[in-house]
Amino acid sequence: MMTSAEIRKQFLDFFASKQHHIVPSAPIVVKNDPTLLFTNAGMNQFKDYFLGNKKPAFNRIADTQKCLRVSGKHNDLEEVGVDTYHHTMFEMLGNWSFGDYFKKEAIAWSWELLTEVYQLDKDRLYVSIFEGDEKEGLPRDEEAFQEWKKIVPEERILLGNKKDNFWEMGDTGPCGPCTEIHVDCRPDEERKKISGKSLVNNDHPQVIEIWNNVFMQFNRLKDGSLQPLPAQHVDTGMGFERLVRVIQGKQSNYDTDVFTGTIAATEKITGKKYDFSDSREAIAFRVLADHIRAIAFTIADGQLPSNNGAGYVIRRILRRAVRYYYTYLDYKQPLLFQLLPLLADQFAAVFPELKTQLEFVSKVVREEEDAFLKTLDKGLKRIDDIIAHSEQKIEGKAAFELFDTFGFPIDLTRLIAAENKLEVDESGFEAEMQQQKNRSRAAGTVDTEDWIVLLTDGMNEFVGYDSIEIRTKVVKYRKVSAKGKKGFQLVLEASPFYAESGGQVGDTGTLDFEGELIRVTDTKKENNLIIHFTDSLPANIAAGVMAKVDGHRRQAISIHHSATHLLHAALRKVLGNHVAQKGSLVNEEQLRFDFSHFAKMTPEEIAEVTSIVNDKIRANLPVYIKEMGRDEAIQMGAMALFGEKYGDTVRVVIIDPHYSIELCGGTHVGHTGELGLCRIRHESAVAAGVRRIEAVCGLAAETFIAEQFTEIQEVRELLKHPKDLSKAVESLVAELSEARKKIESLEARQLIITRNELLGKVENLQDIQFLGAVVEVSSAEGLKKLAFEFKTTLSHYVIVLAASVGGKAQVVILMDETVATTRNLEATKIIREQVAPLIKGGGGGQKTLATAGGQDASNLSQVIEQVRLLLV
Repeated sequence: MMTSAEIRKQFLDFFASKQHHIVPSAPIVVKNDPTLLFTNAGMNQFKDYFLGNKKPAFNRIADTQKCLRVSGKHNDLEEVGVDTYHHTMFEMLGNWSFGDYFKKEAIAWSWELLTEVYQLDKDRLYVSIFEGDEKEGLPRDEEAFQEWKKIVPEERILLGNKKDNFWEMGDTGPCGPCTEIHVDCRPDEERKKISGKSLVNNDHPQVIEIWNNVFMQFNRLKDGSLQPLPAQHVDTGMGFERLVRVIQGKQSNYDTDVFTGTIAATEKITGKKYDFSDSREAIAFRVLADHIRAIAFTIADGQLPSNNGAGYVIRRILRRAVRYYYTYLDYKQPLLFQLLPLLADQFAAVFPELKTQLEFVSKVVREEEDAFLKTLDKGLKRIDDIIAHSEQKIEGKAAFELFDTFGFPIDLTRLIAAENKLEVDESGFEAEMQQQKNRSRAAGTVDTEDWIVLLTDGMNEFVGYDSIEIRTKVVKYRKVSAKGKKGFQLVLEASPFYAESGGQVGDTGTLDFEGELIRVTDTKKENNLIIHFTDSLPANIAAGVMAKVDGHRRQAISIHHSATHLLHAALRKVLGNHVAQKGSLVNEEQLRFDFSHFAKMTPEEIAEVTSIVNDKIRANLPVYIKEMGRDEAIQMGAMALFGEKYGDTVRVVIIDPHYSIELCGGTHVGHTGELGLCRIRHESAVAAGVRRIEAVCGLAAETFIAEQFTEIQEVRELLKHPKDLSKAVESLVAELSEARKKIESLEARQLIITRNELLGKVENLQDIQFLGAVVEVSSAEGLKKLAFEFKTTLSHYVIVLAASVGGKAQVVILMDETVATTRNLEATKIIREQVAPLIKGGGGGQKTLATAGGQDASNLSQVIEQVRLLLV
């Protein structure tokens, strides 16, 4: 039986024999494409070729691409692991033709590979072609039909509708008919009873699509119309995991050697056995085997878990996996990170980035697991309580509480609800999310109109390394709208404007159309297209234009970019070679540099790094920039960033061959002396195993030092110009600490006095001991401490204490667990619904303890009475 590695190799070898250039997978994390967070199809890295923004170096290409999908048709996260064939991360094998061969060769080669190389049974294969669409004015794909007739019996050629057999990149863009190859994996007895022909594209788990050949012939415009493309392309995709399953004769993707090693390792770690069933335990094994791949490779490609955007997707996947092993494999400590060495070895030959960064990825995953495990148990107890008090659905507010307080993604709440035959009020959840900043959504929707093309053969060339002012022409432009503001995007035939990428912000400047100045407010990339943002258009946009970059701003940006290279090398020298760049921001005001390191830098380490960087600045070293082959650059020691896609020819920035050599597409100074001075302003943690340095150079560094000096002078004046400023500050801090201790002691005594006075005000309301009072305390924390004083002296209690602290309202509600359960009360709900409106504020907490703060302290007595009425 062929192994999965052999199957992958045979695919690539086959197309290499057909004169295809084999290229590596693009990173799974997408950059410079506003429409995508992750690579979700094999064609993503080639979009520029299809859109005509860039000419390919090779007309024939083949690859295996890492992809990630967690939503859309057949890719909901909840389905992964429950069935046997859906995945979050998957490999997509593909062969591509850019204006070269078309349907004849693509169809013949796909059949040759499947039946002659992989030796699949021809009797189990069916093909489908586009049947046409009257509404679109599209005829049947007669060319594909005739090519298939040369190979297979006509009864095995099925007609597919637009949904199944017409592929589109999105609402607009290249598209065309496709032909699919399907395989019937059912036992012979079943095949005799029901023809596989009737099960194609009908969601049968054993009659599946194995290969899709897309023939890009049209361009979809915004008005829905179709234009023929000037060049025709082939875009094919074959799911690797499905292919392996078919060739290895398995009934489930998880039974192939792509996943069996991970499942076996999980068995060893947990002491449980995988039984191939639909039990919750078996699903947990499949979830871990799938999710660990998505988690590991996205982190290796530079995307750290976070609370927004792509980072939140990874956090959702990781937390779903943790919940499964915690609940169904009864494993209560971090597990996922233990699977990483096996995974790194398995994919070392095809995706080596995980093996290279194994220590770093393991650290990030383990810390994420640790953090979620700390809140998971409490969250599961809370959701059990919510389920016990829910009839048909979990209310939106409860789902939001699980998200906001316990870190439960909505799909995790939905999963647990489904296991208990409940639904989730998702519209209510979304309404709650709108009341705070929705951190997992994009900042806004941009509405773009169709491009208006002025030069059909115009290229889009960046010339800004050599010149910041050139005469050029507008190739095309379009109108855009975002957040109610209208603007325009222009593409120039040649542009000196650097488009935001690699951490460096985009250039600004002006476009001079025969005396009419149009300001460029930003420059970005959409795929590889350089787009210039303006607020208006000139009267004559077809006229020649003088494009001029803001030179002073560009110089300040370049200074900070060159400084990141000096800083990176210095960090590796001081902290060790494990340091690798994990992100950066370079603008005219500062640089921000994220790097892998597992401990806070000491003041001595920061001082040493600063000293090394400034030594290199004073040496006024030349900054050499060369273009060379990627392999040559790597051999000479150039550092490449994980998660970046590099071409065969790369740009290398050299600052002393023995000090810093990096692959970089950004702009730089000519000599290090132009940086003037570098000062590190701040060092902090941004994620597990990732530190951040913020620094300034040049005029920004001078300004920073001047501000620091002014602050020190002001402190000296406040302290009456002491001889030793440090000792004077230390003495002041010690005095303040001593004063605070005395205040805390006095407050503690006062709390006891207040507690004893309040005990006489306790009421009995229907077997509940109720204490409500407006008191005097110095802080919100003091109010909470006072409430806790009654926990040991009262039983079956509800305590509501309110105070005006600094003119603002503070309220705490504390109740006994038994009262909360028997009377169906929630402190958080009372705070949000009853208290917050009265004090013009907000708050939150847990079921038995919640607090609130507000601007209006005039209604505190009414707050007490409002809660009291809930109990009578």
